Amino acid sequence: MITFSVAACVSPPDNFPTVPEISFSNISYVELDNAADSLIVSIKFKDAEGDLGLDAREINPPFHPLEYLRDNQGNLITYSNRPPEAPSYNPIDWAIDPVVDNVEVMDTVWVEQNPNFNNIFVQFFIKKNGTFNEFKWQAPPYYTTFNGRFPVILSGNNPRSIEGTIQYSMQSLGWRSIFRNDTLKLDIQIQDRALNKSNVVSTPEFTLNQIMK
Repeated sequence: MITFSVAACVSPPDNFPTVPEISFSNISYVELDNAADSLIVSIKFKDAEGDLGLDAREINPPFHPLEYLRDNQGNLITYSNRPPEAPSYNPIDWAIDPVVDNVEVMDTVWVEQNPNFNNIFVQFFIKKNGTFNEFKWQAPPYYTTFNGRFPVILSGNNPRSIEGTIQYSMQSLGWRSIFRNDTLKLDIQIQDRALNKSNVVSTPEFTLNQIMK
């Protein structure tokens, strides 16, 4: 589960960038009894047009969640008719009974995730033998992602410079069991509605105990 808090200041200085610019602010870890624990990262942002954020109801191109793969005849590729190179079933690469072109397809269909469905992207890195390597959530056994959407910051169609802080809370029951005392760091990037990607910022390296509140 993912939650957001956004604080923003409208009409800061005029020399803000068209491409969003972000910087690291803070990271913390909160454990709760009988509830999901939270890994919370805060980033500061600047943007000239203020076209940041997506409404949860925005699922039409280019913000649609999935691409449906088809064969040479233009037919959807189903699990029962998958080619040899298709992956085994998992919830990332296959969709069950999806709605395609406003028609429900009662089958399991091969898909690709559309990265533009999200507007905040988080990569995890774990330190082993002095070297950081990516911890790939989308690979087995997890088949998930902590990429997500933060909501629209400015309403209306009046472009305005904006700056502020996004607090991004990633909730899971598995933080402690997966990472224990491992040393981690995160890379974070955001994207505006024109599909301009910001710079990538990294957290300092940390263990859960070091950032626990």
